[in-house]
Amino acid sequence: MADDVIGRLDEALGRGIETLVAAHHRRRLSRLGRLAQLDPPVHGPPWCAGAAAPREGCELELLVDGASALPAIADAIDAARSHVHIAGWHLEPDFALVRGGTRQSLRELLGSTAERVDVRVLQWAGAPLRVFNPSRSRVRRESEELTRGTSVRCALDARERPMHCHHEKLVIVDDEVAFVGGIDLTALGGDRFDSSRHEARPDIGWHDVAARVRGPVVADVAAHFRSRWQEVCAEEEPGPVLTPDAAGSHRVQLVRTIPERIYSFARDGEFGILEAYTRALRSARRLVYLESQFLWSQHIVEILAAKLRSPPSEEFRLVVVLPARPNNGRDMTRGQLGVLAAADEGNEPRRFLAATIYARERARLSPLYVHAKVGIVDDEWLTVGSANLNEHSLLNDTEVNLVACDPELARDTRLRLWAEHLEHSVDEVSGEPATVVDELWRPIAGEQLERQRASAPATHRLVELPGVSRRAMALRGPLDGLLVDG
Repeated sequence: MADDVIGRLDEALGRGIETLVAAHHRRRLSRLGRLAQLDPPVHGPPWCAGAAAPREGCELELLVDGASALPAIADAIDAARSHVHIAGWHLEPDFALVRGGTRQSLRELLGSTAERVDVRVLQWAGAPLRVFNPSRSRVRRESEELTRGTSVRCALDARERPMHCHHEKLVIVDDEVAFVGGIDLTALGGDRFDSSRHEARPDIGWHDVAARVRGPVVADVAAHFRSRWQEVCAEEEPGPVLTPDAAGSHRVQLVRTIPERIYSFARDGEFGILEAYTRALRSARRLVYLESQFLWSQHIVEILAAKLRSPPSEEFRLVVVLPARPNNGRDMTRGQLGVLAAADEGNEPRRFLAATIYARERARLSPLYVHAKVGIVDDEWLTVGSANLNEHSLLNDTEVNLVACDPELARDTRLRLWAEHLEHSVDEVSGEPATVVDELWRPIAGEQLERQRASAPATHRLVELPGVSRRAMALRGPLDGLLVDG
């Protein structure tokens, strides 16, 4: 009896918080004239209407994990002919992008490059309160170290919303190639340099994804950097943006999160990543595959839960890959997984699976942090960038993602990621997605969870990630979105 009463109170509290949070964000975007980015037309085109138009003639390549992405970034910087522009959440001067042989720090790489071309670095100024990392004092010290004795210019951007940050990760070289991630040039919280084999190592392993893009959309990435630099430094933009010639066959769109009243060039804010995900997830018919550091956006979870309650096709599956222990918001993410698991109840076969991955050495698992931010829908729509699936990234931090509507690119990316996580070849995971989920993902992840609970040796890196069923716990993420994300 007591449990029943508590359960009903818990449910009522959950519904009340959920309604309050949704109304709060709706009012905010309505006041800004941005409501269409929260609630775009259901049957509209796949592209974000509240962002720069998609660009034809681009080449988009996904660089999976640091051992692939970081040396490519170093090579591009080293080959720069006119300029290198970098925007980041955090950079460490002694971080090395290339390992093995002669180790060259980021400071050494940028310093030598700055002897012949313009090098500018735009960093978040750091957290004003010591409850977050990196602190402002640390960022100031590292900025001084990065530029001391070099021609590198570094600006610190403190124009964040309270309790939020500048989270984008960009490297632009000569306005011809850009890297959008994904991957921070730092070891804060964990060394980003890790291979897709994810072998056990003394510190935490790291799974991440960045995009290398060429062609006309690079001009949009470059213009975004220049707009921020101009406002932070109160000076003219660092040279005109030149639009590159066509470099490939992909159609690519730059989408951003810029909160309101931060920059004059986006006074009413821009919430293109929110709109892009909303459009794509609402349109999903067969498959949603997500990799993210966090999953506690009530808006996103409700779209996904609706798909599970009323599957759009017999083949529909939802797979999410998350860290086992995110650096914050663990209870929030697990609670939202509980919401999705509850929405999937009654489906046969089950359509939802949440999993995490570990580094593995024989029968021993060691920590591996999932930091990637990738979305794939129906093997037709793909996004990659810096945005997580929480209100920080969708409404309050500055973020940059790329979106492509290209079936070959989306499917090839998914197969590469699935082969890595399932420890199979690409050929072995290339069947019908629903079949691969039911016959590989779910049995492997479920067995490893049971082995973990029984303290038995691991036989695979993939482990199912359970949620929590209590609704009050399930709504801690949206509640944080109201009180902190504001």
